[in-house]
Amino acid sequence: MASKGWDQKKLAEAVGVSGQAVTNWMKGEDFPRPATLLKLASVLSLGFDKLVHTDVTSQPVIAFRKKGGAKTTEEHVLRARAMGSMLKPLVNYLPPRQALRTQISATSLAYDSLQATVAAVRSKLGIGQAAVLSYEHLINQFVENDAVIVPVMWGEKKRHENALHILLPSEKVTFIYLNLDTHLEDFKFWMAHELAHVYTPDLAGMDEGEDFADAFAGALLFPKELAHQAYVTASAKRTASSVITALHTFAEVHLISLFSVFTEVNKYAAAMGLPLLKAGDKDVHAVRNSVRGELVSALLFKPLPPEPKTYIASAHGVFQSLFFTALQAMLRDRKTGAGYVQQVLSVALPDAQAIFGELTR
Repeated sequence: MASKGWDQKKLAEAVGVSGQAVTNWMKGEDFPRPATLLKLASVLSLGFDKLVHTDVTSQPVIAFRKKGGAKTTEEHVLRARAMGSMLKPLVNYLPPRQALRTQISATSLAYDSLQATVAAVRSKLGIGQAAVLSYEHLINQFVENDAVIVPVMWGEKKRHENALHILLPSEKVTFIYLNLDTHLEDFKFWMAHELAHVYTPDLAGMDEGEDFADAFAGALLFPKELAHQAYVTASAKRTASSVITALHTFAEVHLISLFSVFTEVNKYAAAMGLPLLKAGDKDVHAVRNSVRGELVSALLFKPLPPEPKTYIASAHGVFQSLFFTALQAMLRDRKTGAGYVQQVLSVALPDAQAIFGELTR
């Protein structure tokens, strides 16, 4: 501000807020909403680290599960960190944190090491190495490790991310935003990917963490024992189409993507020194894209979009999430408005107002 020759009034005019709002920000009595923070960053040419004065150890740690080849920009990071900052007061309305959590220290991507890791996790869950890993198994692990699932409907193609992971290190709480506008066969992989972040908090927000989360998810959903069975079946087929048909049977049973099965079987073959399958990535993607399952949101809610009461009930009942319970308590206790709901859910204001109305009626 000084270098621009601006006072608080001038900054307020440039951003489009009241002078009192700027005063409250500088006193630490209030925090800009994500959209306003983005405008501040643009007006002052400052990134989040320079714009927001906070102890590095307490800054929200962000990890995106991106859509395809989507690029993460400074705007995406700024918006997500702003959401994290706004989530901090909500933590006081959650139950006390767990004393014990699961953490993975062996994060090697080497095949045998990774398989040993997922075998230990499956044993902890009480399921066999060739058993179907259910959504309930994954959801229970989020609950046990103080990771709060926030189911959202961000559209099938409009958003940058399929899932958003926000770790509040000082509060030791993680919020996992899962986009329900996702094909069923992909959804379990994204949940397993996010669970890997929960198990490896020290790697959250790092490229190394993303690589491990992807590898962990595939191996957890379709470990070595299953890959062996699928390889024996598929490698006996003579054509690419018959190989893919054989793999598709396994994918349907385990409710995961055909491409995940294909990838894990070829990883198994490479590790065992066996020939790779007689099918290529393009062949598998072509079949996968032609036989997509329903969106999770369409399976959960009929009709779409759901009424706020139904949506909130699903968060409680299906995902065991205490997010809306905590949000309701906070809204009533602090007299917070619908704008807060809009910001922490990153939804349109009319949707936020409807959810706010349901929580406060």
